[in-house]
Amino acid sequence: MKTDSYWDEYPSAVTICNQQAIIVYMNQKAQQTFEKWGGKALIGKSLIDCHNPQSKEKIAALLTTGIPNTYTIEKLGKKKLIHQSPWFKQGQIAGLIEISIELPKEMPHFIR
Repeated sequence: MKTDSYWDEYPSAVTICNQQAIIVYMNQKAQQTFEKWGGKALIGKSLIDCHNPQSKEKIAALLTTGIPNTYTIEKLGKKKLIHQSPWFKQGQIAGLIEISIELPKEMPHFIR
């Protein structure tokens, strides 16, 4: 079984790019999420071409520093947690993984 097949039917959007910010993988949820921008056809395209200048700077910083970026958004009435993190090969930044998780309207928060 290929490693990426674990993510194929994962219920959150998973997008992976290489060091040059070229999309190398999108699971089914990511393809659906980005359907109006091309969906699966985005594989092989640059993340840079899909983002505004501020986001382009963030992508460049993630690929340079290796420091993850996590935030929440609300779009079309859906709240999401976005986690962007580098992935590594032989100790070097090899690209980025973005996981976009739809959050319920009400969500418990525990302090432990």
